[in-house]
Amino acid sequence: MSFDIMQVIVICALTGMTSLLAHGAMAVFHDGIRPILPEFVEGRMKRSEVASVAFGLSVGFVASVGISFTLSTGLLNPWLLFLPTDIIGVSSPRKWIAGVLGALWGFVVVVSLTTVNTVLTSLPVDFISALGELSGPVVSAFALFPILAIFLQFGKKKGIISAILVLFVRVLLVKFTTLFPESFQLMAGMILLLVFAIMHDHNNNEAVESEEDSIFDERTKRIRKNLPFLAIGGALIALAANLHYFAGSEVSIYLLKDAYATVDVTEATKLVNQAAIAEVIRGLSFIPLIATTALATGVYGVAGLTFVYAVGYLSPHWSIAIVFGAFVVVLEVLLLRQLGRFFQKFPSIRMASDNIRSSMNMVMELALLLGAMFAVIKMGGYTGFFIGAIVYLANEVLGKPIMKLAIGPVAAIIAGILLNILYLLNLFTPIA
Repeated sequence: MSFDIMQVIVICALTGMTSLLAHGAMAVFHDGIRPILPEFVEGRMKRSEVASVAFGLSVGFVASVGISFTLSTGLLNPWLLFLPTDIIGVSSPRKWIAGVLGALWGFVVVVSLTTVNTVLTSLPVDFISALGELSGPVVSAFALFPILAIFLQFGKKKGIISAILVLFVRVLLVKFTTLFPESFQLMAGMILLLVFAIMHDHNNNEAVESEEDSIFDERTKRIRKNLPFLAIGGALIALAANLHYFAGSEVSIYLLKDAYATVDVTEATKLVNQAAIAEVIRGLSFIPLIATTALATGVYGVAGLTFVYAVGYLSPHWSIAIVFGAFVVVLEVLLLRQLGRFFQKFPSIRMASDNIRSSMNMVMELALLLGAMFAVIKMGGYTGFFIGAIVYLANEVLGKPIMKLAIGPVAAIIAGILLNILYLLNLFTPIA
């Protein structure tokens, strides 16, 4: 067994730091944990109670999204790294214990990933290569996020108009340029969504005044007090992303997998740029959620507003990624109060962000399911399709114990394992 010692050092430092952030109630990854941490800080909940809530909220995501995304791409992700350090951090009775156990988790993940990849790539049915099919539908689905959000918020008329305009953008780009069309489609859709939202607020004069300024100011001071630690976390996240160890979300992880695997520099650059653009759009959609919960609780996100991911992807050198990763988090925190006031003035933009998140989930669930079906057919023909479909349908009728975002990759992994077992029993012949 061999592994990259630099990867071990960086990931251990990262998970150790995020565990410390969670221990001190400075920042967590899971949005559902953030609102309960003030209860602990102000003495109304015990650490053990917070730990129990954190475990219950997070363990399903770790077991489904975190593991399946990493096995299918070879890249680490926040669900696999940061949800466990949320649990470790809030559970640990001492700072040093939180730091040590968090770093240990990073070590276990890196070493285990190397071992698991070695085993899986040596199997007679190479389902790891087949899992590359997951990325195709994901790439093409990006342009659908804002269009679906427009349908959800502004109805079918504006939705249909937006879909036609964005399709027209794609047709022109494919016909007359060699540019990556999905990035421009995504940008066009977002511009339309923002224009509709601002026009709606302007026409209806729906700006509102906040009655929570005093508590927001108090929480902002607490976040700013923790700024040095938050900046270190941002620097380490950008570093891990820049060194190709880590992808920040479902919208970038499969693009980055393809980018890091290709030998064509131009194509790799296009894919990385597409991943960064998608990550920025995703980050914009999450600003209202992260900013408002941070202002209300005094607890930030471990990745800030998540723009640090794109900084890591695009930085030309790891040292630049460190500096800009820290800088972006500092800038976000300094602007946090102004962001809160902005969203008070434009409630439709706040609602648009909610709709983007909903549309992202819907689109990614569909794209990953389609990609998973392509993958199981590639690895095992319609025997593979039968297995993958049974896993998906069983999950549906059993009440979705595996979340829909993860069921596609999970079904593909299970199909790959079962096909290898059938091969060993001389009941299946791999497709040439």
